[in-house]
Amino acid sequence: DSVAQGRGIKCSLCTKALKKMQALAGDNPDEAAVAAALQKGCRVLGRATGRLCQRLVKKYRDQITDGLQNGDTPWDICTAVGICQS
Repeated sequence: DSVAQGRGIKCSLCTKALKKMQALAGDNPDEAAVAAALQKGCRVLGRATGRLCQRLVKKYRDQITDGLQNGDTPWDICTAVGICQS
């Protein structure tokens, strides 16, 4: 069904974006490193995907920041904010 499919696309976008941000933020990132990674991470995904990514970051900034700082996996973070379903 299309809702689940839409969620699947968002889920893969979320995990892809967060993997990129995690790589940019590095190990044990501080808040500044995470903030920079959130900015850059969306930019490298291309225009359309980047826009969705920015919306995602705006909406879930705190959870994403905490997750990246805690070393959570992209999947865990995307599931925690309700985009992916475990």
